[in-house]
Amino acid sequence: MAIVNSFDPVSLLDTLVSLLLAFVLGTLIGAERQYRQRTAGLRTNALVALAAAAFVDIALRLAGADGAARVISYVVSGVGFLGAGVIMKEGMNVRGLNTAATLWASAAVGACAGIDMGAEAALVTVLVIGGNTLLRPLAAAIDRIPIDNKASEAVYEVRIVTDPKHAAAARRAAIARLAAAKFPVADVEMEQIGEARVEIVATLVNASVDATKLGVAVAELAKLPEIESADWEMSTSE
Repeated sequence: MAIVNSFDPVSLLDTLVSLLLAFVLGTLIGAERQYRQRTAGLRTNALVALAAAAFVDIALRLAGADGAARVISYVVSGVGFLGAGVIMKEGMNVRGLNTAATLWASAAVGACAGIDMGAEAALVTVLVIGGNTLLRPLAAAIDRIPIDNKASEAVYEVRIVTDPKHAAAARRAAIARLAAAKFPVADVEMEQIGEARVEIVATLVNASVDATKLGVAVAELAKLPEIESADWEMSTSE
């Protein structure tokens, strides 16, 4: 039998060490995600690291370093699709980007373990956990720094939700009210949300905007009978 003839205790031991290392390191990364109650937690990160190590180890044994390199490129793209599944858009907020990046990093840990680069796998694990923990206070501190609108390329968008029947009227009212408040509109896009809702996104002319005055104008828009809700957001192109 081929499976008996191909049995090699030394290769099996090498594979066992690689897979166990990937599993343990993936579990460490996943434990931090599980503690923070993220979508992809302990089991997901452990399995991603383990599977990546298994695929790379198989390719290494069958086709050598060249085969392992090809499989690693497939792992990178494949885990990218897996990470896309944990990214969710909730209104104007996008969640799951960091979780998706962590899954990608877990695959990198597994790939290192699968190609017998144990020290490198451990190093990536330490840096990933450090990035998810030690950088959190720094990120929070940066978020608290007020943005200088005059020094940054700011993009302001007013988002309005209405029903398809009143979409055209809501669009005209939004443009008129914003222009009257000295917030000229550069572009307007409309997107269907399900069967009964339409979202209108009005991008303002790129200029310094007084957030307080814009908030007042958007609040007035929200009171119009043809508009169900109105809000605004600012992002930077830098």
